[in-house]
Amino acid sequence: MPSVAKGYQRAKCLSRVCPRKIEFVANRPKSALTINIVKATLAFVLDVHVIEDPAAATVALVPMRSRLLAELAAPASAATLAARVGLARQKVTYHLNALEAHGLVRLAQERKWGGLTERLLVATAASYVVSPGALGPIAADPSREIDRLSASYLIALGARVVREVGHLVRRATDTGKRLATLAVDTEVRFRSATDRAAFSNELTEAITKLVAKYHDESAPGGRAHRLIVVAHPVPAFVGEADSGETSPKRLRREGGPNTSDPKEPS
Repeated sequence: MPSVAKGYQRAKCLSRVCPRKIEFVANRPKSALTINIVKATLAFVLDVHVIEDPAAATVALVPMRSRLLAELAAPASAATLAARVGLARQKVTYHLNALEAHGLVRLAQERKWGGLTERLLVATAASYVVSPGALGPIAADPSREIDRLSASYLIALGARVVREVGHLVRRATDTGKRLATLAVDTEVRFRSATDRAAFSNELTEAITKLVAKYHDESAPGGRAHRLIVVAHPVPAFVGEADSGETSPKRLRREGGPNTSDPKEPS
């Protein structure tokens, strides 16, 4: 990954959604363009871009365009991409124009070759997720689920996380602020269904006590946070891939509040 030019510092990530600087700029802090023949822009790439626009989702889901997005982890021209994917340059340009029009790729550099200008594009994110909101009124919604112990309710909760956090990430990026989040991901192997039920009861009791301890409905300057706890069996294919790891080593905590930050975007 190209280094950021002197005079700029890498963004400090509070969580995975923090943007990273990937392009370089000549030592000109007041300009995002160099004065050299090769023009390079200071670009930001999100770890994850949540696609909320149905039209953008349609564009990204075209197999060749998703392949081009993967190839554009680093800046490349239409001619370079054409050689990689085995398509004519004109067809690649057509796909790139569609991706650029929907904000999925952006201009990284312009290079002069004789009397011609070659455009190098780069993906706007390292990976992409289509928000359930792109489906409009038929999107999964936990408020419509009656059985809160069902797998469909869990899926609807996950869909809401993508929708809400995706919105917050976009707001944080637009305002240059960091989003305080917390995620805990681990695995536990129960000896029996009885142990699983006991674990569920103890976990529910512990969470209830913590919420009662810290919840303050009337605190000035306070902000509501959504807490979701889910558990589901690990699919067989995931277990095969991770069979070399033990559960305690898989405990990961990401993000977390930062009280020194200015008020977060809503």
